[in-house]
Amino acid sequence: MARIAGVRTGLESLRERLAPCVQRQTLQRTITIALVVGTVLTAINQLGVLTSGRVTLATYLRCGANYLVPFIVSNLGVLSGQARG
Repeated sequence: MARIAGVRTGLESLRERLAPCVQRQTLQRTITIALVVGTVLTAINQLGVLTSGRVTLATYLRCGANYLVPFIVSNLGVLSGQARG
């Protein structure tokens, strides 16, 4: 498929929009948020299972989601702030 001069592909546009999320300062902040919030959520929701020794794959997936969700939400906050600015 030939590319027309001056026309951006969808992937280039997406990269430009997500660029603020991969800046070093932003990543440090969003990863810190994810670690703190994810640890609190894991302690609240999974600590009993983790300490009892009844850990399954589902437990690990839930724990991973406890970190992934705050990371995504904090990045969405970054993007919405960029859109307004």
